[in-house]
Amino acid sequence: MRAERCHRSRGFSLIEALIALLVLSIGMLGAAAMQLNALQGAHIAYQRSIATLAAQDAQERLWAQMAKGGGCPDWSDARELNELDWNDAWSGYLPGFADASSVDPETSGSNADCKFTITISWAEARSAGENPEFIYHVRLPQ
Repeated sequence: MRAERCHRSRGFSLIEALIALLVLSIGMLGAAAMQLNALQGAHIAYQRSIATLAAQDAQERLWAQMAKGGGCPDWSDARELNELDWNDAWSGYLPGFADASSVDPETSGSNADCKFTITISWAEARSAGENPEFIYHVRLPQ
């Protein structure tokens, strides 16, 4: 009786090993899915950081135009900023940036307020057809 009992409880059966392997593989698939989501989130955060840097760059270029011209930049200066190297400088970092991003003087109130709207938009291939758009409002001191 003793020899028979010891023989039965010795080691794992093949079915137990296969079930353990199945549970382990499901856990590994879950970890891989979490890693993929983390990478996508990091990429989206990277693109948002680039968009913020592009808006800050546009603001600094407006400051430079203000310092060069001695007053608040007007519509032609903002259009020149759009048409020149600002769009070209940032379109390499964000796909579709040059097609939808712009710097425009605000039309509400007078231009003496020296307010501008900086719109940053790009094509996001990973989202469900939505293109992110950030709108910054800048007021330069006079």
